[in-house]
Amino acid sequence: MKKLLVTQKLSLIGRQHNQREIVKGLGLRGPGTNVEVDNTPSFRGAIKKVLHLVTVEEVERG
Repeated sequence: MKKLLVTQKLSLIGRQHNQREIVKGLGLRGPGTNVEVDNTPSFRGAIKKVLHLVTVEEVERG
């Protein structure tokens, strides 16, 4: 199954509350942290809302 490796690249200081909540919901805790999430429509939609704050890579996990 393919997963998404999401890395936070920018700080949340001065960002809107909903953007902060989305990043927190993804499991990121600050710039430089990364997390692997499933490649599902719900995660992809959340990532799309904060795409300017994160980088995304697709990884293959067995």
